[in-house]
Amino acid sequence: MQIMTHSNSVISNVSTSISDSPQQEDDDHQLFFVTSYSDFDKLAHGPRGSQAKNSLYVYRFYPADGSLVLLNVQGDAKTVMNPAFSRYHPRLNVVYTCTEDCEDNGKIFAYKLGPNGSLEQLGEPVDAGGTSTCYLTIDRAQKNMLAVNYWNATLVVIPLDHETGAFLGPVKSVYDPNQGRGMFAAVKTCGGVNHSLNDESTIAVRQKDPHSHALVLDPFVGRVAYVPDLGKDLIREIFYDANNGEINMEMNTLPSGLCTGKPDGPRYIEFHPKYNIAYVVNELSSTIAVFEVDRQILKEIHAASQAGEDMTSFKGRSTLRLIQSISTIPSAFPTTMNTCGRICVHKSGRFVVVSNRGHQSITVYKVKSKGAKRGELQTVGHFHTRGETPRHFQFDNSGQYLLVANQDTDSIAVFNFNLSNGELKYSGNEYRVPSPNFVCCCPSYQDDDEGLEFNNEPTHPTFLSTASACSDNASDSEESTIEIRQGNKSEMTIQQELAQARLEIEELKRMLSEKA
Repeated sequence: MQIMTHSNSVISNVSTSISDSPQQEDDDHQLFFVTSYSDFDKLAHGPRGSQAKNSLYVYRFYPADGSLVLLNVQGDAKTVMNPAFSRYHPRLNVVYTCTEDCEDNGKIFAYKLGPNGSLEQLGEPVDAGGTSTCYLTIDRAQKNMLAVNYWNATLVVIPLDHETGAFLGPVKSVYDPNQGRGMFAAVKTCGGVNHSLNDESTIAVRQKDPHSHALVLDPFVGRVAYVPDLGKDLIREIFYDANNGEINMEMNTLPSGLCTGKPDGPRYIEFHPKYNIAYVVNELSSTIAVFEVDRQILKEIHAASQAGEDMTSFKGRSTLRLIQSISTIPSAFPTTMNTCGRICVHKSGRFVVVSNRGHQSITVYKVKSKGAKRGELQTVGHFHTRGETPRHFQFDNSGQYLLVANQDTDSIAVFNFNLSNGELKYSGNEYRVPSPNFVCCCPSYQDDDEGLEFNNEPTHPTFLSTASACSDNASDSEESTIEIRQGNKSEMTIQQELAQARLEIEELKRMLSEKA
């Protein structure tokens, strides 16, 4: 494995295990868990980079200069095949990853992550209950994992051990949006289309089947699972029975965009940490749809579920209302040459960021904070990723660095993120990784972090921004899974709040310097 940093522009060989140093023990140093594709034939899409011989990488990140040092490489390509989505536990040093396979059911692995980058597998992997597993969510009580299978669209619930984070058993609940019907499309090895393409012939086949792509619980009561269906151009609103750990009733579906007659292909949904706003990235139309969230309906759903009422009364009632649609690419660039990757709301709540695969860019938006258009987006700019097919990206825990996984050029590039205006600047740090598809930030938790208690019930009618401080970049998206009860704060919580305060002070200094 070769690594290049900007400080000396020297390529050096790094062994698969590096011992700790006093500097590495600093709390500011975070670990990043990176996964790679290892068998292209098993995928719905068609990567053009290098197939990985080992699919799991662990790096240590140094925020002083935005550099990475490789600590560990493992994951046999055949055993841990095509891991493509990861989730870091919000309280434990445990990272989960799931495999993409269109022919056989996916697997979900759990690893205990050591401070030196070691990965200790917790038990046997769990069958994901469907094909091409693509998304993982942990519920508020941290007692269940909700997994999404892209190819056959199924949604499943798997029980977790609250104390260790290990799996307690196999899938206990399954929801099938296709209602048992067979797939229309064939896999690539049997003549199926390449889902990386965005031309009319590919779309004609691809959009005939449902393709669930994510599942995010609402951040207010944790009872509604929002599921973008990339194949049917819909957002599904599904009731999640948190008491029993079941996904058992679809309450509503709504279009993921403007209904122009062309496919949108919703991929991910993100909630704003402060406003009643949700953002959906549409992969095929290269747009972000901005939705207003109806908190009142969510409160009614929570109250009814707690009272044991018949939840069918909520069928046909949507908690989302479309208020804006905005492009992710320049107007002159053809949408047929681009598909969107990830969307993320910056932990400050001031910016939304999305990746463009084809345009090879990161687009940054400023979130409007005043007036009737609060929560809507205004484009800051498009920034080249210094590679091709930026499938995924991740902020470091401070929100001042952005790590981009350029899948088809086998590289991870690190950018400085300007907290004042949202602009990106290349840091000079770039690392060679075969077909990287996911970058997961993993801050270390100490043993005394058990002071954080979690509950199914919201502790305050207003969403607690403290929750996002704990999880915003430790996981991929939903702060909704974490609700912190008010009480004694652990040392880790205080340190995180201090880091957030420093972040805000730095931002204020920059704003003052601009006005000077």
